[in-house]
Amino acid sequence: MSDKLKIKLSIADRVYPLTIDPSQEEGLRKAAKNIEQLAKKFEQNYAVRDKQDVLAMCALQFASKIEQKGIDQTEGTQEAQQRLQALSDLVHSKLASQ
Repeated sequence: MSDKLKIKLSIADRVYPLTIDPSQEEGLRKAAKNIEQLAKKFEQNYAVRDKQDVLAMCALQFASKIEQKGIDQTEGTQEAQQRLQALSDLVHSKLASQ
């Protein structure tokens, strides 16, 4: 059983102590850094001062990226399946004509 690691992440001027698996540390630190950068961008560009609004917009931005990736992958998978089916049909028709 792996040992847990205690870290502190700062997000929106608050410190969050976490107990995590060591394998999660890099991802969590990068995520916190990305949230901080995006929050600062929203505060600067939109003159938003309420941290809750800023964090809600950050959450929406990150969630929409994840959802869009899922949509894009689904569309890519469907296109690949259609191409494979067309190729399979072509192979079958060539084999049947011989």
